[in-house]
Amino acid sequence: MITSAQNPKVKELLLLQQKSSERRKTGLFVVEGRRELHHCVETGYEVGSVFCCHSLLTDIDGHEGMPSLPVSTPVYEVSEQVYEKMAYRGGTEGLMATVRMRERILDDLRLSPSPLIVVLERVEKPGNLGAVLRSADAAGADAVMVCDPLTDLYNPNLIRSSVGAFFSVPCVACTSEACIAFLKQRGITILTAQLQDSKLYYDTDMRRGIALVMGTEATGLTTQWREAADAHIRIPMLGRVDSLNVSVSAAILLFEAVRQRRKD
Repeated sequence: MITSAQNPKVKELLLLQQKSSERRKTGLFVVEGRRELHHCVETGYEVGSVFCCHSLLTDIDGHEGMPSLPVSTPVYEVSEQVYEKMAYRGGTEGLMATVRMRERILDDLRLSPSPLIVVLERVEKPGNLGAVLRSADAAGADAVMVCDPLTDLYNPNLIRSSVGAFFSVPCVACTSEACIAFLKQRGITILTAQLQDSKLYYDTDMRRGIALVMGTEATGLTTQWREAADAHIRIPMLGRVDSLNVSVSAAILLFEAVRQRRKD
């Protein structure tokens, strides 16, 4: 039983949560919550250590707390007080773990014959990326590509906000140049979301292989993507503001693609 937040194991986990440099150095990141850890294990990630607060660990949505792990996996019991200090957010059901990172590159992706892909350029808010992954999972997207990212893909807020979709949807970080070349080589239609020189998204054919490309809310897409696009699309904005949160935009466009593909 760990009862002190000064315990070296607790300090190590807190460093992994707080510092991307520590994550890069150790090759480890933190997964918090039962659903998330179950998804992590089910998709073959290697768990380093598990921290469990049994007084908070109860059955939820068919997941009986602890996932099936190798017998060699260290499991540490922590007090509620210590767990509260360790938890990145509240209500995480008494379970968290350190997990080994996986290097993902574009050539590792296994795409369907008519892939549905989300591309995000220079995304900087981990919560937004987590929400996009959640929508991508719900829409059955093949992959999410994060170009020239300004956030760490293993940020704990990203993992948590994806509610496990980080593990079910292939997510690759790369340069915009590499991503454009990858899409062009495979004949995937590039659709950039932008206000200028664009047509309404629901008037665009999304039944073939497509990449839905979105930029930041503040500056939008760079010229590089606008020029690489096969078509420019927009979501109608009928109020005073001229943009939506990127995760909302991604959900709208993804499910238009789903709607069109289910009509056939």
